[in-house]
Amino acid sequence: MPTVGPAEGLILVIEDDPQIAEILEGFLRREGFRTERARDGEVGLTLHRLAKPDLVLLDVQMPGMDGFEVLKRIRETSTTPVIMVTAMAEDLDKLLGLRMGADDYVVKPFSPLEVVARVKAVLRRVAGAGPGGPLRLAGLEIDPQAMVVLARGQRLDLTLTEFRILEHLARHPNRTFSRPEILERVMPESDALERSVDVHLQSLRRKLERAGVEGLLESVRGVGYRLWVGV
Repeated sequence: MPTVGPAEGLILVIEDDPQIAEILEGFLRREGFRTERARDGEVGLTLHRLAKPDLVLLDVQMPGMDGFEVLKRIRETSTTPVIMVTAMAEDLDKLLGLRMGADDYVVKPFSPLEVVARVKAVLRRVAGAGPGGPLRLAGLEIDPQAMVVLARGQRLDLTLTEFRILEHLARHPNRTFSRPEILERVMPESDALERSVDVHLQSLRRKLERAGVEGLLESVRGVGYRLWVGV
């Protein structure tokens, strides 16, 4: 996972509307970012592979391959942070993007300044993901500097948000956090729904269980979640 500042960050904008893409690129470059633009999903995937951007701004409603399919393919090989850009404001659409591994989303119509702020926020989360030292507990090894998690020796393929949640819970084992607390501590600049926490935790639990780590991530009914390592 890259650790970059705005002056050196490369943002890939995958957007079929040239006017919106041009506006986004203009505001991003004004803030010191470098940009690449793709007009559709196929070109976007090619640029993602070749340019290795630090973050992807991904439109959902594109002809041919839509944004959800592009996100799915990106997540098959990469943990590059992705912000979904959508005109569909329904909760299920937002949650679908998060379930597939998006790190945040913005809804059209939006202010370009808001989008730039979200880009900076996600990159800050990447850069600040490892303030503490490595953690070892309950079969997990969490390296915040390398942003690597090993579960019983098997490397987990986590999104940035999943990594942040797991690291936070691991630094406070057995403590229960509410959904708002998790959002505030892990995604403070986002306006994501509290229910999106459930989506991230469900995905994280599945990945842990596939690696043979079961029962570690617990739901506390009516309260939230905790990483239970016993007493």
